[in-house]
Amino acid sequence: MSRVVILGAGIAGHTAARYLNKWIGNNHEIIVVSPNAKWNWIPSNIWVGVGQMSEEQVTFDLDEVYKKTNVKFRQAKAISIHPEGDNANASPFVKVEYTHPGNAGVQENIHFDFLVNATGPKLNFGATEGLGPEHGHTVSVCTFGHAKEANKKLQANINAMRNGENKTFVIGTGHGMCTCQGAAFEYIYNVDHVLREAGVRDKAKIIWISNEYELGDFGMGGVHINRGGYLTNGKVFAESLMVERNITWITRAHVKKVEAGKIHYETLDGTFHELEFDFSMLIPPFAGVGLKAFNKADEDITSQVFAPNGFMKVDADYTAKPYMEWSARDWPRTYLSPSYRNMFAVGIAFAPPHMISKPMQSANGTPINPTAPRTGMPSAAMAKAVAMSIRDMVNGAEKPTHTASMAEMGAACVASTGSNILNGTAATMTVFPVVPDYEKYPEYGRDMNLTFGEIGLAGHWMKYVLHHTFIYQAKMNPGWSILPD
Repeated sequence: MSRVVILGAGIAGHTAARYLNKWIGNNHEIIVVSPNAKWNWIPSNIWVGVGQMSEEQVTFDLDEVYKKTNVKFRQAKAISIHPEGDNANASPFVKVEYTHPGNAGVQENIHFDFLVNATGPKLNFGATEGLGPEHGHTVSVCTFGHAKEANKKLQANINAMRNGENKTFVIGTGHGMCTCQGAAFEYIYNVDHVLREAGVRDKAKIIWISNEYELGDFGMGGVHINRGGYLTNGKVFAESLMVERNITWITRAHVKKVEAGKIHYETLDGTFHELEFDFSMLIPPFAGVGLKAFNKADEDITSQVFAPNGFMKVDADYTAKPYMEWSARDWPRTYLSPSYRNMFAVGIAFAPPHMISKPMQSANGTPINPTAPRTGMPSAAMAKAVAMSIRDMVNGAEKPTHTASMAEMGAACVASTGSNILNGTAATMTVFPVVPDYEKYPEYGRDMNLTFGEIGLAGHWMKYVLHHTFIYQAKMNPGWSILPD
């Protein structure tokens, strides 16, 4: 019998657990380790952040779901990986510390035959002074709890506007190296929508601030799309949405510091600016969760297993190259560690080989450019491919049997721009591939027959249906495996 340990129970980790349970759960052991008791459908947190959804609609208890399966759940956080075991036992293990109230602080070594690192990111609010809801002056929608608090502050501002006050809302990214512009992109339009529904939009100034070189970059180096039979680019697509809603924007910006009611930021030209606000939701940069790695002699091998940003190295080409020499072939395909042939990393937990958007620095040497996105559909595709490889490896395969390169897969994004069953809208966009391949598609890096975008009420219905579909699937209800990931 083999034991598979999965670190993390987000989109990637839970997807791997679901499929491994289906394929090998009767004959092999599967353990999921997560510090969180609840699973959260993070894409719908933007609706929580404007009061359109509740906790019960976007979360469920992991333990209750796993009890219906052969998956064992440990509410704990991983501290270190020991891929060679130690002097007492050659079996690889991961050291965890329990976060469940009943045994919080207790540590345990969990041995494994295969390890899937799907921890997701550390929300690195500390990278920008004054950023974040816990020790700073901005709100967040990165977790359910953050989004719930964001809505409280949003509603307080709406009430003040009903009493005649004018308010400034600043939404975007809180650091020059942020990824995940999409969450902020959706949130700003939903804030605009609820302000209109409350009848106070005329008293609001809404500003987008981002580290993107141009609107619509999204960390993917921009995108050209087919829209209504015409070829346009992501910049025009995104700008049109903001102009239609009277939202102004600041791009090429690195937020250096946030004080109460004031954002200090630097732009790519090296100048420094201040921006006053009453309400601000800024996405933090991401980093690895801080896992350490040790060899059999208890020597620290963290730098061998992980990249400097804390994400795990996989089968990518990490050779330092000039931007114009980077290639789609540099991106990982199996997500197997090059150092240990039984460890994988998927979702945000793996280290990208390079940025997709062109690396840039301000005149002062400050990096200001989006880092590569790898959430949502790509995370699920990676996790399923790794689960298939592990299924085959426990049954005798010598190496991974399935691949899921971001340079060979497409992704669809349905971005809410206002939640309402009758007048809501969503921007629907597909790209293929996620990582552009200029050797295969020399003009735009992507297949323009499979890369397109539209906006309208139908997109909102689609996002709403997908929300319920993915919640149903994640709960492993009857027929879950025939639904799309």
